[in-house]
Amino acid sequence: TILPCYKIKSHILRYRRRGSEEMWRLKLSEGEEESVNEHVGRQFWEYDDHFGTSEDSHHISDLRANFTLSRISSKHSSDLLYRFQCWKEKGRGREMLPQVKVKEGEEEINEKVLNVTLRRSLRFYSTLQSQDGFWPGDYGGPLFLLPALVIGLYATEVLEEALTTQHQIEIRRYLYNHQNNDGGWGLHIEGSSTMFCTALSYVALRLMGEEMDGGDGAMETARRWIHHRGGATFISSWGKLWLSVLGVYDWSGNNPLPPELWLLPYALPFHPGRMWCHCRMVYLPMSYLYGKRFVCRTNGTILSLRRELYIVPYHHIDWDTARNQCAKEDLYYPHPKIQDVLWSCLKKLGEPLLETWPLSKLRNRALKTVMQHIHYEDQNTHYICIGPVNKVLNMVCCWIEAPDSEAFKCHLSRIKDYLWVAEDGMKMQGYNGSQLWDVTLAVQAILATNLVDEYGLMLKRAHNYIKNTQIRRNTCGDPGLWYRHPSKGGWGFSTADNPWPVSDCAAEALKAALLLSQMPINVVGEAMPVEHLFDAVNFILSLQNNNGGFASYELTRSYSWLEVINPSETFGDIIIDYQ
Repeated sequence: TILPCYKIKSHILRYRRRGSEEMWRLKLSEGEEESVNEHVGRQFWEYDDHFGTSEDSHHISDLRANFTLSRISSKHSSDLLYRFQCWKEKGRGREMLPQVKVKEGEEEINEKVLNVTLRRSLRFYSTLQSQDGFWPGDYGGPLFLLPALVIGLYATEVLEEALTTQHQIEIRRYLYNHQNNDGGWGLHIEGSSTMFCTALSYVALRLMGEEMDGGDGAMETARRWIHHRGGATFISSWGKLWLSVLGVYDWSGNNPLPPELWLLPYALPFHPGRMWCHCRMVYLPMSYLYGKRFVCRTNGTILSLRRELYIVPYHHIDWDTARNQCAKEDLYYPHPKIQDVLWSCLKKLGEPLLETWPLSKLRNRALKTVMQHIHYEDQNTHYICIGPVNKVLNMVCCWIEAPDSEAFKCHLSRIKDYLWVAEDGMKMQGYNGSQLWDVTLAVQAILATNLVDEYGLMLKRAHNYIKNTQIRRNTCGDPGLWYRHPSKGGWGFSTADNPWPVSDCAAEALKAALLLSQMPINVVGEAMPVEHLFDAVNFILSLQNNNGGFASYELTRSYSWLEVINPSETFGDIIIDYQ
C-alpha cells in the first residue's frame, strides 16, 4: 500500500503551522558539565524564544516546507538552519567574489578561473567555521537511534522533561519526513523499509502522543506494513530488546544475553573484552537489561501497543518461536544453525540454572560487574559514551540502579550532544559529531589551494582545535582492567570529551599538525609541542598489529570466526576490530 504524498505533505506541514514562530539556535563550545577542555567542539541546539525575527521564522518555515515537498527525491537535508544562522551572524553583507561559469566547449578552465572559484569556496567555508576552529554539522542518517532514545526516556519516566514540546514537534517532523512511501522506515534515510525501524518509529510516535489514526493516514499505513510482515515478533534482536524494556514484547522472546560472560577468563577468545569496542559497549548494557528483565511501568498506551503491533492476541504469542523470527527485510546476517542451537541451550538449560539459588548469586555478581563497567565508560566519556546506542542503554541502566542518581542526571544533560536540527527536523546523530575528522581533512584541503591570503585565520583556528582536542591522558585507573587500550596521544572522531581514540583520526590529525608546523607562526599560530607529537606517534605505533595492519580503535584481539556468534541479524562483521 502506498501512502499518498499529499497526505504526508499535509501532516508534516501541520507541524510547520504549529511551530511557525519557533527558532532554534546552535550553541557552540558551551556547557556547565564537566569537561577536559571547556567544551571545545561541543555543539547542541537550543530553543530560543528571542532569537531571530518573525521574518526569520517564516524563512525557516519555507525551508522546512521545501524539504517536505521534495523529501522522496532528495532524502538528505542541507543544514540550511545552521547556514542561515551563520549568514545572520557573520555572513550578512560580506563581500563575495562573482561566480565564474564555464560552459563546456566555450572556454578553457585557466588558472585565473580556478583561483576565483577556490577563493569563493574558502570565503564561504570560513563563514561556517566556529570560533574554536571546527565546522559544526549534521552527522545523522541512521533511523534506529531516535526511536530508541524516545523509548529509553519514556521507560525512565522523563520523556516530557528531557524532550520539550518543541523537541517533540521536530522529532515528529523528522520521522514523517523520512517515512517511505510504503509506510515503513529504513535502517537509514535512504534505505528500504525494515521491521526494525518501522516498528520502533511507530512506537516512538505513539509514545509522543500520536494517535493510532494520526498523521493523515501515516500511522495506519505504518501499522499495515508491520502486519503484512507478520507483526512485531519479526523485529530483529535489537528491536526485541527495546520493545521488551517498554513492555510490549516479552523477555522470553529474546535470545539470551547473559551478563555472566563478563566474569569469564579473558584468555577465552570469546570474552567480551576481546570484541570490537562498539560491539562490547552495546552488548554490555544490553546484558544488564536482559539479566534484570527490566520492564517499565505499564499504562494504557503500552496495553494498546500490545494490540497494535501484532496480528494475534498478545497472550497467544509463542515467544519461544519468536526468539528467532526476523523479517526478510531485516535479515542482513542470518544466524548460523550452530548459533540457534547455542541460544536454545542457554535459554532452556543455562538460564533456569542461573535464576535458581545458589547460582542466582552468580547472576547478581555479574550484574554488579557489568554496572561497574558501565560507570567506567560513562565517567571517562563525560556521559557522552562511545556512541548513541550505548549512550541510551547506559542511561536506562543507571536509572534502574538508582532513579535519582547523579549518574542518571549527568546522562540527561548530555542527550543534547547527540541531537541535531535541520530543515528535515530533529535527528539523533551517529556520534556526538565529526568535528576532529572534518577539521583534519579540511586543513589538508585548504593547504592544497596555496592561497595564503584567504586561509590564514581559518587555519589558525583549525590548528587550535587540533591541539585542544588531542587526548592528553589515559582513562582513569588501570585501563587494562577495563579492557581499554592506552589513549594518551591519540585523537577521537569528535571532541576531547569523548576520548575514544581512533587510528585514522590520530593519523590524519598528526599529518595536519605536521603540515601546520611548517607554516609561519604569524599565520597559523604556535606549532604543537614536540612532546605531544611524540605522544601521537607512540599512540599510532601502539595500534599496529603483529601482521603490520591497523584496526580502528584498538589492537585486533580475537579471531574472525567469532562472527559465528554475532547475535545481530542487521549488522555484519561487528564482533572483532577488523584491520
